Amino acid sequence: MPTRIIPIIPAMPSGHGPSSRKGRGTTVHIAHRFERDNRDVFDDGWATLGDEAQAADQAPPPATSVTEERVKSMLTRNTSPDIPFALSLNPYRGCEHGCIYCYARPTHSYLDLSPGLDFETRLIAKVNAASVLERELARPGYAPSPIAIGSVTDAYQPIERRLRITRAVLQVLGDCAHPYTVITKSAGIERDIDLIAPAAQAGRAWVSVSITTLDGALARILEPRAASPARRLQAVRALSGAGIAVGVNVAPIIPFINDSDIEHIVEAAARAGASSVHHTVLRLPWEVAPLFRQWLETHFPARAARVMARVQDLHGIEAAQRTPHVGRTARDYDARFGQRMHGTGPWADLIRQRIAKVSARFGLPRGGLPALDCSAFRRPAAWQAVGDARQASLFD
Repeated sequence: MPTRIIPIIPAMPSGHGPSSRKGRGTTVHIAHRFERDNRDVFDDGWATLGDEAQAADQAPPPATSVTEERVKSMLTRNTSPDIPFALSLNPYRGCEHGCIYCYARPTHSYLDLSPGLDFETRLIAKVNAASVLERELARPGYAPSPIAIGSVTDAYQPIERRLRITRAVLQVLGDCAHPYTVITKSAGIERDIDLIAPAAQAGRAWVSVSITTLDGALARILEPRAASPARRLQAVRALSGAGIAVGVNVAPIIPFINDSDIEHIVEAAARAGASSVHHTVLRLPWEVAPLFRQWLETHFPARAARVMARVQDLHGIEAAQRTPHVGRTARDYDARFGQRMHGTGPWADLIRQRIAKVSARFGLPRGGLPALDCSAFRRPAAWQAVGDARQASLFD
């Protein structure tokens, strides 16, 4: 069987990077890390490379495709000390929001798909998510713990409006009084306030809304199909007004791109009714690093080198590791627990201090997941009935 070859488009000199496409975070079908063979694009002197780029620019925008998947399990157990929850679920694989910085892009590699354009255009919908979750919650040995919804890909990305998988999951959790959290950058969560508000008022639900910038023009190229910053703040206001505790996540903080927005975001979040604030810095695992470098060369070529140098500073990358060597690419990111989310060193400390000062000024506590009540949990009714019938049959 021939090996599938996907071209990698390398970073180019300033002003000559890959073209951008409205509504997409990247135009690149970057090869994933499990590919056996890669092919680099280069100019052969006959101007064919320019012709290909022009043809790509004139091509219609790539469409989004959705593949239905029937999964066997929904709950994922997390052991990372950086993450304040033990259980998570994600109704979708891939995310149409197209955020160029998304740390989840490399997960598409496990599907033999590109973490680049495929991640935001070739989506997988777990259509039986609600029924599978019911079955998992009904297991006799199951011990309730808050479930984080959308920890990898956004549970309220555009296709949720039609498929309503996330809403079905929330209905299951509500029916059995199970605690949960939702993290999103979509205003679509407003649709489900009728389900989230009763759970929140019982101490069983909490929402986090990620806001990267207040600059609409920057947001359109950073996270092209996510809700606008103003719309996200409106969602915070609506959630808070319904009695739902909602935190704002200033994330990710990218030096010389959106770090000047930190204080403005926290102030806007406080005025919208947020109950807490937290932050993370830019993370560049696996294929995200070359994709982000290409994005910088496309949109901010004059400051690309300065941005990457500061990102490396934030993650404590030593000088010798910042340049490529034979058999090794430049290192941009340190994935160690305790460091990867907030960084290390003086620049990371400065960001923490800024967050702390502005949070105190507006009376917003810092931190992540609040304590949620697990005491009212009851097994899903349908499965309880099945279990009771099976138990009764033992004595017939």
